Amino acid sequence: MTDTTTPSRLYSNWKKPVAIAVAAIVVVTALGYGYASPYLALNRLKQAADARDAVTLNEYVDYPALRVSLKQQVGEMLQRRIQAQHSSNPLLMLGAVIGAALIGPLVDAYATPEGVAALLNGMPPTGKPGEQPAPPPGPQASSAPAEPAAAAPPPASASADTAAPQPRAQTTAGYRSLNEFAVTWRRSATSERYAAILQRHGLFSWKLAAVELNPTVASDGANAPD
Repeated sequence: MTDTTTPSRLYSNWKKPVAIAVAAIVVVTALGYGYASPYLALNRLKQAADARDAVTLNEYVDYPALRVSLKQQVGEMLQRRIQAQHSSNPLLMLGAVIGAALIGPLVDAYATPEGVAALLNGMPPTGKPGEQPAPPPGPQASSAPAEPAAAAPPPASASADTAAPQPRAQTTAGYRSLNEFAVTWRRSATSERYAAILQRHGLFSWKLAAVELNPTVASDGANAPD
């Protein structure tokens, strides 16, 4: 009788630790994927934006929330500029009224695949009249044929200095809270920074839902390098 029960007991003793190990692996994998999920979403979002893939962008951008955020942030940006003048000049007040009227078209321009691509390439709106999203650097310049460019005479040193490209924006990314992830851009130590905010949707999904164009204490929340 002992000989028949010993194998079953051995099997039971072996099965329990294996089940615990498998469960632990599943939990660790889920936690790891959960932590990495906003970084993966950000990568897919940027690829879709640069490719102007509107279908994929609809999965990663909360356009209604982004429009509300853009309207608020651009309005605060214009108000801050007016207050910085410390002047009661009526022309300044007229400029503020005109600027407020231009918020709507600017929001319409940036709540688009082109606008999202500009936001994710370090080119936020500046609040200028008639502003349109700047095209991201890259394919447009590289698609030109090399032969004519090589045959052209080199420009003068002065014009070469003026044509020097702007330095690439320094980017940091990290969690601000369990449900909020921030990507922050800054071109230099003295320049203002701005941030794109991704918010959690469900367990592992994230969407671009807001921007921060004005300096705030919370804008330093991105704590992990990209």
